Amino acid sequence: MKSSDFLLLCRSVRFGDTDAAGVMHFHQLLRWCHEAYEESLEKFGVSPADLFPRPGLNLELLLPIVHCSADYLAPLSCGDPLAIALVPKGLNAHSFEVSYSFSSRGEAVANACIRSVCITAIDRKRAPLPAPISRWLAAAAVTD
Repeated sequence: MKSSDFLLLCRSVRFGDTDAAGVMHFHQLLRWCHEAYEESLEKFGVSPADLFPRPGLNLELLLPIVHCSADYLAPLSCGDPLAIALVPKGLNAHSFEVSYSFSSRGEAVANACIRSVCITAIDRKRAPLPAPISRWLAAAAVTD
């Protein structure tokens, strides 16, 4: 695996991703962002199951999303190929953001950004990012 393979993900637009007009429903973009984030972590060797809450797992740290934005540049329809390029960036010791560039057939179709902050599960105070996220961010910075 090349060092940047964990930062480019591909998928296709599915029928269930579209609205009654046959184009991607607007909320799909942020869902795809989070899926790409999780898949990028997996490709890098970090199990999302170790970072995100699930029944029976008491995590000490949480990574809530505190900001998201999206710009839609062109419509997407069922069957369109989609490439999602991620640019993760640490902002400080307890927060990071991931910028996403979406393209289809070489054309830019959307951009998005999601920012997260690390907090403790018990008192909800800011905390240093978990080591796996810090390693993922450092590796992404090397590929710039």
